[in-house]
Amino acid sequence: MTRWLRQLQNEVIDLFFPRECIGCGKIDDFICIQCAKKLSRLVPPLCPKCGKPEASGHLCYECWGKSSNIDNVYSVFVFDGTMRKAVHSLKYHNLRAIAGCLGKYMASYYVANNLNGNILVPVPLHENRVRERGYNQSILLAREISRIVEIPVDAKLIKRTRDCISQARTKNVEERRRNMENAFSPISDMISGMEIILIDDVCTSGATLEACATVLKKAGASRVTGFTLAREINK
Repeated sequence: MTRWLRQLQNEVIDLFFPRECIGCGKIDDFICIQCAKKLSRLVPPLCPKCGKPEASGHLCYECWGKSSNIDNVYSVFVFDGTMRKAVHSLKYHNLRAIAGCLGKYMASYYVANNLNGNILVPVPLHENRVRERGYNQSILLAREISRIVEIPVDAKLIKRTRDCISQARTKNVEERRRNMENAFSPISDMISGMEIILIDDVCTSGATLEACATVLKKAGASRVTGFTLAREINK
């Protein structure tokens, strides 16, 4: 769809279904300017590996001496308040249109922080979850990022082979790690040498990103960077 047709489509939708701010209910964008200013951004000092707040600015206790297939993890926001509501609206309330707004935040961060990769790979959902929800929210975010930064998306490099329980329902890091064991497998032989940006909505403990990165590295990826909209910092 050309840019002007997309703009016309959005204007027609906004005319009949005006957008309400997730944070305050004001008729505006999905997150109005005032509420956007109040969003909790993840800012340094951070662990350079996992991206969690770390007062020293060096490797955190969990990453020190630990081998990992994910090279770095970057997140734009803390997963709280209005951002938590926005993600839940996207994932659980069929508000697909908000992915454009949220993806723009990610694209701006991508450019400002000089993230580099050959391709954007959204974390896959199991087919049962896609059938239930109707879409994969990570694909929607990746497409918006791709549109702005002009890096291709490939949602068919890996697949989810096991329908795991939601990571949000697990109790600790070890449960999350076990929950992701053998959950993914490669479905393409075009991974070798790639520098991949792995896209997801929320990083809880990093177990999902690590599981995906393990599969991608075994298939030959040279680098895997995790990039999420938000980060749960108390998990």
